[in-house]
Amino acid sequence: MTDDPRIEAFFSAEGPWRAELRALRQLLLAEPLDEVFKWRGPVYTAQGRNVATLWGLKEACTLSFFKGVLLDDPQGLLEAPGEASRSVRVVKLRSLAEIEAKADALAALIRQAIDDERAGRRVDLPPDDFDLPEELAERLAADPDLAAAWEALTPGRRRGWALQIGRAKASATRLRRLEAAAPRILAGKGMHDR
Repeated sequence: MTDDPRIEAFFSAEGPWRAELRALRQLLLAEPLDEVFKWRGPVYTAQGRNVATLWGLKEACTLSFFKGVLLDDPQGLLEAPGEASRSVRVVKLRSLAEIEAKADALAALIRQAIDDERAGRRVDLPPDDFDLPEELAERLAADPDLAAAWEALTPGRRRGWALQIGRAKASATRLRRLEAAAPRILAGKGMHDR
């Protein structure tokens, strides 16, 4: 357990998955993980690297593995959280009874994720597997400061922005998204960074 009041507030907050999140927390803390607060929630680390996090969503609570794509999953518990997810995998859980029934399998996934960090395993991702939206490419060509900030972003942050901007159907919407994104890109931030 940690003495960070933000983590205690996360687990004390009213919500539909409070008991389930606490049960998942106990599974995580039974292993050699550190509990830290990042991205508005608890993150569990090993070797100083992110291993897992917990979230309460509308339809389920999730145990999320940052390098989940590397995990062997004989029970088929893991799923990609979205169509653009390349590395993260989540387990969606909807009751304490389900968590208890899957506790051994969940613990095995957690231990495997810790072992992967200890071994230094990395997800082998292609550098850029997306096309830049035309509006973004033109703006980067015309704005050297934005282009330099873009190149300084991590590959995941670049990918996130390109997908966010490029998924808009209308050029006007892509331009609005780009205008909103530009100050954050210049600040070195990804879509989900505060």
